This record gives sequence, structure tokens and C-alpha cells, in this order.
Amino acid sequence: MTIAPESRRLLTVLPMTGRTHGSRSASVCHWKCADACARPDENTSGTERFVDVARQALQRRASRRSVLAGTVAGAALAGLSGIAPAAAAPRPRVAVGSTGAFGFTAIDPVGNTVDDVTVPAGWRWHPIIAWGDPVEAGAPAWDPQNQSAEAQKKQFGYNNDYLDVVPFRGNGNRGLLVANHEYTNDELMFPDYGTTDEAARLRNLETAMYAHGMSVVEVKRRGKGAPWEALRRSRYNRRITLDTQFVLDGPAAGSPLLRTSEDPTGTRVFGTLNNCAGSTTPWGTVLSGEENVDQYFTGPTDPTAREARYGLNTAGRGWGAVQSRFDLRNTATRNEPNRFNWVVELDPENPDEAPVKHTAMGRFKHEGAHVQIAPSGHAVAYSGDDNRFDYLYKFVSRDTFREGPSQAARRHNKTLLSDGDLYVARFVGDGLADGEYDGTGTWLPLVVDGRSMVPGMSVEEVLVYTRVAADTVGATGLDRPEDVEPSPVSGFVYIACTNNTRRTGAQTDEANPRANNKDGHVIELREDAGDPTGRTFTWTILLLCGDPEDESVLTYFGGWDGPVSPISCPDNLAFDDAGNLWVSTDGQPGTIGYNDGLYLVPVEGPERGRVQQFLAVPTGAETCGPQVKAQDGYVLVAVQHPGDFGDASYANPRSTFPYDGVFAGARPACIQVLPA
Repeated sequence: MTIAPESRRLLTVLPMTGRTHGSRSASVCHWKCADACARPDENTSGTERFVDVARQALQRRASRRSVLAGTVAGAALAGLSGIAPAAAAPRPRVAVGSTGAFGFTAIDPVGNTVDDVTVPAGWRWHPIIAWGDPVEAGAPAWDPQNQSAEAQKKQFGYNNDYLDVVPFRGNGNRGLLVANHEYTNDELMFPDYGTTDEAARLRNLETAMYAHGMSVVEVKRRGKGAPWEALRRSRYNRRITLDTQFVLDGPAAGSPLLRTSEDPTGTRVFGTLNNCAGSTTPWGTVLSGEENVDQYFTGPTDPTAREARYGLNTAGRGWGAVQSRFDLRNTATRNEPNRFNWVVELDPENPDEAPVKHTAMGRFKHEGAHVQIAPSGHAVAYSGDDNRFDYLYKFVSRDTFREGPSQAARRHNKTLLSDGDLYVARFVGDGLADGEYDGTGTWLPLVVDGRSMVPGMSVEEVLVYTRVAADTVGATGLDRPEDVEPSPVSGFVYIACTNNTRRTGAQTDEANPRANNKDGHVIELREDAGDPTGRTFTWTILLLCGDPEDESVLTYFGGWDGPVSPISCPDNLAFDDAGNLWVSTDGQPGTIGYNDGLYLVPVEGPERGRVQQFLAVPTGAETCGPQVKAQDGYVLVAVQHPGDFGDASYANPRSTFPYDGVFAGARPACIQVLPA
């Protein structure tokens, strides 16, 4: 394949060229997370990670039950003490069979060259909406050769991540599709990317800026089992962009740390950025996590320690040339980054209502946030900070949930995330004598009853610089904790730790047992006494991901000793109505050699840990935003950055997904998978 001149230029300047991990190309690293792996770790606090505790426990005793013998314990000792693990018999590569909510037969792993959505026999996939499709009234038809910011403001954005169809007022055949638009791959979007024409460069830059944000689109279907279709005309359709005004609420709202020359009140901010995972609340709103926002800011040239903790030492994307607030060399906008990295709440049923950024839930690189209602009625939200060696957080609302469909109850419930207590997790291993990677944990208080629990920091400082507060109290750094999902059946909480190739053998512990953890793992957390508002918990590792045929990698699948589908780099999580866990991946073509996909993982009963692959996304793509609607018989998936390879460009696409004939290249899209 011929590499276009603009792609050659891109490849020569990207910091991650030749240094990528997993499946990511240098361009994914550049656009998605600002070349994070080429920069120093943002967490340099030196927080204790309980290495000595784990090492002593492993040295005392490493006996395991037969499922783990010679694999989990042996490899752990190799990682911590230099003792070679015993050889383990390879498992069959594919978990073939029927199980779970849909009774499907697991697909064979799909190689990197397959540019298609692969689904089980008896299933089909259907595109719902893709980048550039009209959303708001007056939106022009998408024209890839003539893009503009004004058009993009009304069209479906790029790189959809979180995705859900929220039922519309009791009508099972109408709904409101809500999607995040995390970031853009500019070199795949524009035919003149890399142009030296300044006007064209700024036009592309502004168009990409407005391809971020969120979309709300009304959808309908003919009946159960029929595909969702997007409506082009609906009063509910809207784009949330950099022109959308958000309300900052909670204890830090109005703080001097949130004020700028454009907003001297510190209570209003335009736009939301790098929206990654999310969730639908029990009261019907949608939460969205703002993640790698540091990449949009130029400078500052002299970052403070607190700013550096949030990655604010990058060159940025040049957005300051379009909107001055993204250039931190301007002291009047120095606080602008503090107005991002929050959990955002959007009411899809109220298009005229300003979305909210909840300061009470803390500021960090939120992958997302998921709410469950405790027996006491309090709303409890869990959130991971997607960064190497960063933390797991919990928010407990001050007020309690009100049952019922009344508008008064809904209005009250929409205030639950505005005030409450904030905690961060410390994990302690109990040694390997019990044959498990498990232990106990404590929720360390950051803000309780409106008071800071962190020495030397005010409530406002704790909430705006939550990472610094967590460093101070001694939280446990995890291997990029991304999506965090409570089971609707058991209430147990599951944490996807995607990977961490920077973890050394000296830094391993029971909660993070592998050095150079390229494949990631999933942790199961059980709140003591089943009370999500409590201060203590127990935990165990459910999955140590990887290819079980690779004897050099420590793998474990919940105790299941039969065939499994190889899986790597867990990212987003979901549950079906029966309580089965579903795991989507981001990065496994470069670790185990297969396209990313969506996997079923039972967490209870005799098939606990039996990983089975349900679908695979096209080449270069990431599997995002899964929703498993078992009672309705379908699955939703957001296909993000299809065809993203280092030599790909607008002129030289590496994927043609979703194969619609509109565009020779690939378009990120939301799809539905249904029985054929």
C-alpha cells in the first residue's frame, strides 16, 4: 500500500512511532491520549503499593489448588522473586459451546486482516448512525470533501465511545440514543490534512473541535426484534459541543480554582471533551466521563506540580489558535483545564436543559461513572482513573433516591450527584496461601459530610486536585483502572484494569500481580455486608487476561479450567439481565494477534470465568460502549477508530467500515447486533 505524503510526515513526528503497546498505532496514541506512554508517569507520588506485603506472603507459601498450580503462583513468584514457574499445559484456543444470555456459539478469533464485524452464526449486525450523519435540524448531508465546523456542529461526531438507547416514556419501540464522541483522528478525517495553507489548516482544526462532545438522537423500530433506525427530525435530537453551556455544581462550584476571565463566577463552562465511557442512571439520565483532556491545551510552559499531575505539560493540538482558552500561556485562562475532567450528567429528555458537571464526584481522568442504589437509598457511583498507577474512587450521595415515575421524584434524583462523600480505594493482599489473588480493602475518605479529610487541603482543593488528595492518603495504584461496573444481580463491582507495561517486578502486588502487564486483568470487589456505602470491602482477581497458549504469560480465568477465548486489554464492561459480565477490549491485535471484540464472562456458577467471544470489530477498531439488552434480544456496540493504522490516511484508508458507499474510508459508527 502506498503511504500518502501527509502520512509520511505524521509517522516521522509522532513520539510513539515504533514504541506503541498493544494494537495501538502511533496515531491512536497521539490523538487519543496525547502520547502518554512517551511521557513520564503522571503519578510520581511514590504511594506505597504493598510490594513487601505481597512478596513476604508469596515467600511464606505459594501452594495453590490444581487450577492455579504452576501457572498463577509460579508466575507470580517469578515476577516477585525470580523463581521460575512450572510449565502449564496449554488450553484449547477457542471456547466453543452455547451458554449465557443468548445461547450463542463463540466465534473463532479474528485476525488483524479481517475488515468486518464478525458475529456468531445466526446473528447479523445493523448500522444505526455514523460520523457525519445529520442530527440537528438544518444539518447538511455529510460531504467528506467539504467539511466545516458549522456542518459538524449539527452532524454526528467522531469516535463514538459510550452508547445507550434510553427507553422513551414507556414506549418500547421509541428511544433516545446517547453517544459520546471521545476524540478525533484528524489524518483520517480530512483530504487535505497536513496542508500548509493556514486557512485550510484552521478550518480542519475547528471542524475537529466540533466533532468532539456528545449526541442525542431519537430512534424508533417496528417492533421487538427489528433494528433501531435514527430519526433525522426530532425535537430531542441535539449535538453537545464546545458551544454548549454546562453548569458546574457541587461544593467546588464558584471556587477561585474554577474561575477564568471569561467566567469570573466559576459556575459555567462551554463544552465537554474526551468523553469516554459512561452509564445510564436509575433515574434515566446519562453520565459521561471526561478523560484525557490535557491534550487539548498548549502549555503551560511552567506547570505546577498539581498541573503536571494532570498531564498539563504537553504541546497540545493547537486549539489555542481557534479559541484562546486552550492556550495556557495566557494567564487569564490558566484555570480552564480545571473546568474539565469531571463527570457530566445529561438529561436526554430535556433538550433545553444545560448539562451538569458534578464537582462533588472529584476531578481526574474519568473513564466513566456507574451508579447503583444502596439498601439505604443512597446513590453510590464508582469511577476509575484511566492512567498507569492511578486509582479507584467511590462517591456516596448525601440524599437518598426517590422511587416512582413522577417528575418531582425525577427532579430530586437529578440532584443526587451534586453533594455527598468521596472515597478512594486501598487494596491489601492477604497472601497466596488461600490459592487466590485476593484480599481486603478500605475506602479512604477524601471528603465526608462536607469536610476535607486530607491534611493540608481544603474541600475545594480536594475536589479540583483529587489525584493529589488520593496520593496524600495512600491509595493503591492500579494498572489503568478503566470501566467500573456494579452487577445488577449481585451488587458486586467489577474493575477493568486495561494494562500497564510500566509496572516492574518490584512494583507488583496481589491486586497487580504481573510485571509488564500488557494484557490487563479484571478485579471483582465485594462491599462488606453488601453495603455500598460502607468503608471496607473484599476483593479477588476474576481474570488475568491473555492467550492461555502463551506459556510466558500468567493467565487465570475465574477458576474455569476448560477452553476459553483468548482475551486481552479489557476496557468497557456491561452486564446482561442474568448477571453475566460482558467485556469489550482495546488493544489486543498487538498483544494476542486478534481484532478487538466483545466477550461473555459468567461470574457465578460452574461456568464462572468461561470467556467466550461474541463479536469482533473491523481492523484497527476498538470495541466501545457495549449494551447487552438480553430481554430485548440485541446488543449495542460503538465501533471506534476503524482502520487506524500508522500508514493510514484519508487518501489511503485501511478500512471501509461501515461499507455504506458514501465514503471510501472508514467512519466510526454505532451498530446493533440482532438475531438473523
